[in-house]
Amino acid sequence: MTVTAGAGPSDDPVAVTSRSFSRHPVLRAELLEQYSNVRFNDTGVELRGEELVSFLAGCEKAITGLEPIDDALLSRLPELRVVSKVGVGIDMIDLEALRRHGVRLGWARGTNASSVAELVIMFAIAALRHVPELDRDVRQGIWRQPKGRLLSGRTVGIVGFGAVGRAVAGLLRGFGCPVLAHDVVEHGDVPEHVRFAGLDQLLASSDVVSLHVALTDESRNLIDAAALSRMRDDAVLINTARGGLVDEHALYDALASGHLGAACLDVFAQEPPLEHGLLELPNVFLTPHIGGSTEEAILAMGRAAIRGLDTAEVIEQPGGSA
Repeated sequence: MTVTAGAGPSDDPVAVTSRSFSRHPVLRAELLEQYSNVRFNDTGVELRGEELVSFLAGCEKAITGLEPIDDALLSRLPELRVVSKVGVGIDMIDLEALRRHGVRLGWARGTNASSVAELVIMFAIAALRHVPELDRDVRQGIWRQPKGRLLSGRTVGIVGFGAVGRAVAGLLRGFGCPVLAHDVVEHGDVPEHVRFAGLDQLLASSDVVSLHVALTDESRNLIDAAALSRMRDDAVLINTARGGLVDEHALYDALASGHLGAACLDVFAQEPPLEHGLLELPNVFLTPHIGGSTEEAILAMGRAAIRGLDTAEVIEQPGGSA
């Protein structure tokens, strides 16, 4: 049921599994203005398995976050008609299963683009200036002043030139950085400081490489041992998209051997990465999947998810860029 101007809120039952949405007072209030029968996830726990099934049971619409939505889940939720996603990543949603069960998807690109782009710039500067290592040194009473490098003027490779990739390129203009971009989708309107290149050329020519593609069967382990071998010895790899894009074992080998200068990771194949050699390396900068965790991005993503409850449709698997 769509809420029209002047009408009261819909009584369609809605479940909100997303924790960030559920604990946000503005988003809660705005959703309740449109839907009166809402179940929020106030546990602070990511719902999985039987807990997720029980939470969604009886609801026609759902706003979800990182919860896996697959055939096994949907087969137990015959009332569910709409899934609206908070955030731009949908690799945790089985789109073919949605089609089979007649469930529509609400999803919007680019709602967290500025938030992720600023994190990328922070990562690049921090890695080039050795900030994570020096922070640890100072805390341990070690006082050294190694020579860093400027971001200004350096060549940055952007793999995936969608909303986030474009936002990163826009910020890099102010640093005078030439940008090499690679995408499986052709783009006509390209800023003058950006030129497109093949992936191999981008990897070999960039001081900093930043990933901004969706995780699909084709892009899984896109940055593998062979790709890493093409990168410069002092290059910085940044991944704020999806952990599965990078072969983490090959990345460890490249970093530990000195072939790669540094890596900055906001996402991991397994989250959290409880046991991994990457955690022990000094030239790795790690954050806990916070690319979209700004007040502005959370509001934008949440509001897009509210709209998606009424505008949802079945879509094809997106390719290329996020």
